[in-house]
Amino acid sequence: MWLRRQQCPCGDWKCFVTYEGDAEETSMASQMVKTESFQSQAMVAPYVGMVFKTDDDAFEYYANFARKNGFSIRKERSRLSPQLGIYKRDFVCYRSGFAPARKKLSGEHHRDRKSVRCGCDAKMYLSKEVIDGVSQWFVVQFSNVHNHELLEDDQVRLLPAYRKIHETDQERILLLSKAGFPIHHIVKVLELEKGIQGRQLPFLERDVRNFVQNRKKVVQENDALLNEKRENDTMELLEACKATKEADQDFVYDFTVDQNDKVENIAWSYGVAVNSYALFGDVIYFDTTYRSITYDMLFGAWFGINNNGQPVFFGCVLLQDETLRSFAWALQTLIRFMKGRCPQTILSDLDPRLRDAIRSELPSTKHVTSIWNILPKISSWFSLQLGSQYEEFKAEFDALYRLESTENFELRWNQIVSLFGLGSDKHITLLYNLRSSWALSYVRVYFLARMATTAYSKSVDAFLKGIFSAQSCLRGFFEQVGVAANLQNQQRQELQYMHTKTCLPIEEHSRQILTPFAFNALQHELVVSMQYAASEMSNGSYLVRHFRKIDGECLVIWILEDEQIHCSCKEFESSGILCRHSLRVLIDKNYFQLPDKYFLSRWRRGSSSMFYDYHSVHDKDDEWFQEFQSLTENLFTESSITKERSGYIRRELTKELTRLLNEVRDMPESDGAPMDFSLTPTD
Repeated sequence: MWLRRQQCPCGDWKCFVTYEGDAEETSMASQMVKTESFQSQAMVAPYVGMVFKTDDDAFEYYANFARKNGFSIRKERSRLSPQLGIYKRDFVCYRSGFAPARKKLSGEHHRDRKSVRCGCDAKMYLSKEVIDGVSQWFVVQFSNVHNHELLEDDQVRLLPAYRKIHETDQERILLLSKAGFPIHHIVKVLELEKGIQGRQLPFLERDVRNFVQNRKKVVQENDALLNEKRENDTMELLEACKATKEADQDFVYDFTVDQNDKVENIAWSYGVAVNSYALFGDVIYFDTTYRSITYDMLFGAWFGINNNGQPVFFGCVLLQDETLRSFAWALQTLIRFMKGRCPQTILSDLDPRLRDAIRSELPSTKHVTSIWNILPKISSWFSLQLGSQYEEFKAEFDALYRLESTENFELRWNQIVSLFGLGSDKHITLLYNLRSSWALSYVRVYFLARMATTAYSKSVDAFLKGIFSAQSCLRGFFEQVGVAANLQNQQRQELQYMHTKTCLPIEEHSRQILTPFAFNALQHELVVSMQYAASEMSNGSYLVRHFRKIDGECLVIWILEDEQIHCSCKEFESSGILCRHSLRVLIDKNYFQLPDKYFLSRWRRGSSSMFYDYHSVHDKDDEWFQEFQSLTENLFTESSITKERSGYIRRELTKELTRLLNEVRDMPESDGAPMDFSLTPTD
């Protein structure tokens, strides 16, 4: 079972082992919807002749009727026949009958607990009939006459029949108990997570205590079996890696063993991922969201972003623990897989141990904690503490994050801490100590390639959910990762017609060079630049401001000799796309084309079409290959200018390629002089 890792709302880092499982949540949600659908209807009392498809349907209907009317039910008797199987079912009120007298053995002391049974005659009896080969259950007897008081809504939910601890709550309770939480603290945490008032959980504190005590015994008995399963499955995973390596030499993997020679950590990647890293490994995201409860292992995955704005899978790792040592090994292994190339920037979760590992193993790499990893923690850390002030604090924090200057950040930070009385809060201290890795005023000078966005986060999350949707052993999980990675690498950006919006020569020229994703970003900046005015200063630089805003101007420095342009907003340094302020100045300077240096190779159209070193091909006198590559790039560039061109190429190219393929297949397979088509991967 793979569950999403999240920090405990109590705020203690030692509780970084609390999780929530998407599959279990979906199951719980569906059950809740199903129950609510019963309750939202005006419940019709069962009646003689009422028909149900199954006896379970009948019991569920009667149970919901009972809850709505202040009592619960139980299954009493059933009757069996060789032909029909179970053909009679008796459901009765929970207070039906009388408790049998208990015999006390001499010397034994029993608590004299009063029975709730009082001979109530409320009941529903069912009988099964088979009509035209279809089984149906009919109500043959029903009584809703009780000899006891019926309960109100706030009381009936406390009956044992309705005090159920759902599977997701069970997992959470066990994890909190394992972390050392006392029972009453566990109950409080559950109430906070669900956002409900005290004593409104569908179970009582004593139910949690009984559950924990019962499960501890079961866990102790199963630990030995589980450890054996973990060892066997881990060895199977290692064998799968070895077999994959034998079949595919480009596949890479590595592992560590503990002092008992048992597999401890294991990482792997694929040849196409290594090639993708050579093109798009300038910025990577290390996701550590999921952890396996069954195997007690953390799953980490490395992703990038390609020139079409899509996530790229670089590899993954399974770690036995979340120590500095394990994270350091994972990072070392990634760089070894990627032939020693370190990324410019790495994004990760807000984990101090992972942060320290990045500092140690990637000293020249900039570390960024994306805001999407921080905001969920802000809620759990401060919502209860600040109460009605939390929404105001949240708005202030969002504005603080977006401040562009570090001086303004420092000033506003102190004001917010003072305003909400958070000077001694440990989480505020943590956020401040890590501010250089998440605050926009600090990280906007780091190259992020537009990865720190909600859209990118959702794409990565969708990929991970696809991996964890199926429950399987480690070998099955390994195969699932391979399938998902292969499907992602086979994704191709559909040929898009890119409309012009400004009629500026800069726009037309850029459309021929950039991918649709990058062009759309630049085009947006071009359109918005029309709303800005540039004022030249005495030193040759420019102040650029929006026509409606008095403050918030940006300083743009233009160096004619080197055709360099720099803006104080640092958008180009962050995304690789020129900002509206720089574009405004270049337009005023009558630029018809952007300097080539401002078209980064990672955003160009041809950057993902081939993962090979063309110089090596040239050295082998295969100049036709370069010519073919150039022709195809020009063809797709010219065809994307209008819809008519695009449609024509779609039709004619398919027919021509099919014709050529058929002619080649009719040629002899060998003429005695085999050609060398091997290509050398780039470093």
